[in-house]
Amino acid sequence: MTPLSIGILRLSEATSDIPLPSYATDGSAGLDICAAVEEDVVLHPGETALIPTGFAIALPQGYEAQVRPRSGLAVKHQVGILNSPGTIDSDYRGEVKVILTNFGRKDFHLKRGERIAQMVVAEYTRIAWEERKNLDETTRGAGGFGHTGL
Repeated sequence: MTPLSIGILRLSEATSDIPLPSYATDGSAGLDICAAVEEDVVLHPGETALIPTGFAIALPQGYEAQVRPRSGLAVKHQVGILNSPGTIDSDYRGEVKVILTNFGRKDFHLKRGERIAQMVVAEYTRIAWEERKNLDETTRGAGGFGHTGL
């Protein structure tokens, strides 16, 4: 598999100790993203914080980056991403930030450099709506929200 080359910019020398997004294993689909907080952050139960990462990216047109929760944070600490997956558009050049939420019952202590999310870069298709009077019929039809049972 040939990697897609994407520009990345560290936004400050003060974050030179924060690892850039990277794959944990050869089979990883998502790149781990680390927190570039200046000091430890405590997320109280039910609290949400916008966590900086210290980098910006230049995605090519036709690509997006999806910011997703880490399963380890979810299962061990009940911490996730409020707008999961968050989308980074190809024309955005600002700092990538993560909307981290503590869904649990205990305080969560976030340390500088800790892995907080994963990012998957994906190609997308732009569409043009074709308004119609009717849609093609299917076996399923309009059935949804549990229409097939348990």
